[in-house]
Amino acid sequence: MQTKTLEALLIEANDLVKRLSYDESVDLINNTQTVIIDVREESEVYNLGLIKNAVHIPRGLLEFKLSPNSPNNTVLINNNTNILVYCAGGYRSALAAKTLLDLGFKNVYNLGGFQEWVECGGEIQPGL
Repeated sequence: MQTKTLEALLIEANDLVKRLSYDESVDLINNTQTVIIDVREESEVYNLGLIKNAVHIPRGLLEFKLSPNSPNNTVLINNNTNILVYCAGGYRSALAAKTLLDLGFKNVYNLGGFQEWVECGGEIQPGL
């Protein structure tokens, strides 16, 4: 088995998953069936809040919480749903979005980083 560096994994993820601008993200959220997934750790969400209407699923639990057709899938996602994934800076969300593609989800996008969202004036809500 060939090993990959973190840099190689990020390049692969970024090649496969479109990184949305703030405006593109807002447009999808406002005009399509969209689920926003926050893959940060619980402490980050607790301390900083999360994007309004986002679902918090730490990156390490994605496969368990969002497997297609799984009874554990509490987020109602179908083939027409746009999935926007974000973290603190856009790196974990790129890897998480690639994982979702690998699991068979379609229309997966990297929203990027929480801080960028806040700086652009995006709405947030209190954390856990």
